[in-house]
Amino acid sequence: MTSPSDPSLSAIMSERRQLINLAYRLLGSLADAEDVVQETYARWYAMSRDQQDAIGSPGAWLTKVASRICLDLLGSARARRERYVGEWIPEPLPDLTDGGSGGDPADRVTLDESVNMAFLVVLDAMSPAERVAFILHDVFRYPFSEVAEIVGRTPAACRQLASSARRRIRASEGPATPAAQRAGIVREFKQAWEAKDIDALIGLLDPDATGVADGGGLASAVFSPIHGGEEIARVFVDIARRAPTLTVLERTVNGQPGLVAELDGALAVVVAFDVAGDRIKRIWAVRNPEKLRPWTAG
Repeated sequence: MTSPSDPSLSAIMSERRQLINLAYRLLGSLADAEDVVQETYARWYAMSRDQQDAIGSPGAWLTKVASRICLDLLGSARARRERYVGEWIPEPLPDLTDGGSGGDPADRVTLDESVNMAFLVVLDAMSPAERVAFILHDVFRYPFSEVAEIVGRTPAACRQLASSARRRIRASEGPATPAAQRAGIVREFKQAWEAKDIDALIGLLDPDATGVADGGGLASAVFSPIHGGEEIARVFVDIARRAPTLTVLERTVNGQPGLVAELDGALAVVVAFDVAGDRIKRIWAVRNPEKLRPWTAG
């Protein structure tokens, strides 16, 4: 039996953060990612010590198993989404340095370009094989020969999947906006929202902007996407008028400037933005309390 001080246990557990990072990018849900990692370790410890010792690279084995579990989950996600109430948005993540909750450092997701909300939303529209091939190769730098073993396709087919995913990502990208400018635009949006200044909000939003809210049937939210900057501005002003005690705070959401709003001291919504050029192109507002757990857990 493995003892807590066994160096092999330490080596195996050191892979946990890598697995959490991989599974979150593949699934868009920290809760599901944690379940995947737990199942991956359960399969490791279900093996005999001789079976474990026969595995040349435990880290590679864990990654392969976790990826395959994610692939299976992605395959069944469509059916689960059909039962989901309203729009589904990936689970937003806080930056633990600016007000997010604590927790095990091994469970923290590295906040980089591959977890911003716009990126995750595009990933969610891909086929499971396309998503897994792209994330494993382009984000985690696995060779196509290893990706092929996980996805069950040839290396050439995996290369094509990743290339298709790349094209989708590029097609979704708008004009680049410097980080400081993005933060400034989100700050102006916050101020205009608090002031109920509809004209200022309209000026910050692209005329063709889209707003999506996710309540999951557990919190009130607009069921369908809102199209048009003016319509989005009216909704935000209406929210501010209906909730005079609403407090809006600047926060980092999935590595990008975002906002959280509290109502009577309780977290009500996390808002992520996609800024293209000098306008806000897309807004995602997450109200589902199950998806806000990383923001409220002590």
